[in-house]
Amino acid sequence: MVTIVADTTAGLPRELTARLGIPLIPQVVVFGEESFKDDTEIDSATFLKKLKAARELPKTAAPSPAWYNPIYEDAKRRGDSVIVVTPSAKVSGTFRAAEVAAQDFPGLDVRVIDSLTIAGNLGSLVLMAHEWAQKCENTDTVVNWLNYWIPRGRLYFLVDTLEYLQKGGRIGGAKALLGELLQVKPILTVRDGQVEPFEQQRTKKRALARLMEIVEEQCPKNTGAHLCVMQADAKEVAETLAADLRSRMNLKDIPIYELPPAIIVHGGPGALAVGFFEA
Repeated sequence: MVTIVADTTAGLPRELTARLGIPLIPQVVVFGEESFKDDTEIDSATFLKKLKAARELPKTAAPSPAWYNPIYEDAKRRGDSVIVVTPSAKVSGTFRAAEVAAQDFPGLDVRVIDSLTIAGNLGSLVLMAHEWAQKCENTDTVVNWLNYWIPRGRLYFLVDTLEYLQKGGRIGGAKALLGELLQVKPILTVRDGQVEPFEQQRTKKRALARLMEIVEEQCPKNTGAHLCVMQADAKEVAETLAADLRSRMNLKDIPIYELPPAIIVHGGPGALAVGFFEA
C-alpha cells in the first residue's frame, strides 16, 4: 500500500482527510510570543479575527520534521511506502521538513514531491494521488502521475492588497507591481512555484470578470480539470464565482476551499483564487 501525506496548506476539509485516511501535518502561525498549529489550535475564522486586530503581521513556520515521525513509523510497521505531497519549496519549508524526517527511516520508501503550488491545486493533487494509490498500489506509478500533472496546474488569484505578500517575503516577481497598487487590481499566478504577476485590471469587478474569462479560456470543460475556488473572508463572492463557473463550464460541482491560516498570512483577508489543471 501507499500512504499519501498532506499538510494544511492544501486547504482540504479535516473531515475529508480524516474519512479518506490521509495524514495531515499542521503549519504554524505565530502572533508575537504565541504560536498555533493550524490543524487543531486555530482555524481560519479565529485566525482572521486575530489578524485584523493584530498590530504586526503574524509569521509562519514550517512543520517540525519530528511531526512526520509517527506517520513514517506507522507506514514502516504496515510495510507501506509513503508519498508526501508538499507545497512549493520556494514558499514553504515543508518539503525540507519531510525530507529531513525521512532520513531517520533508511529502510522506508519515502518520496517527497514538490507540488510547485499551494492551496486548492495542492489539495487536488493530494486527492488525485490518494485515488491513484487506492487503485494501483504502486509507488512509482503514483509518482509518475504526480509529475505529469504538476506542471499542468494553473492557479490565479486576487488579493485586496499586496501588503501581506510583501511583508511575508512571498511576493516573488510581483514586486514590480508595488508602485502601482493605487491604480490597479493585479491578477497574480503561481508560476514555477512562486508568486508572479499575470495581468492588471482597473477595478476589482473587472478583475473578477477577467478571472472567469481566464478559466473559460484555459480550463478544460470536464471534471478531470479539478476546477476549484478558494477564498479567505470572501465566502459570498466565492459562492457567486463558483455558481457562475458551474454554469459557464457546464459542471455540476466546483468545490470551494477555505484558505488556511498559513496562506491567509500572505494573501490577507479578501483573497480569492481559482485553480485547475490543463490536459
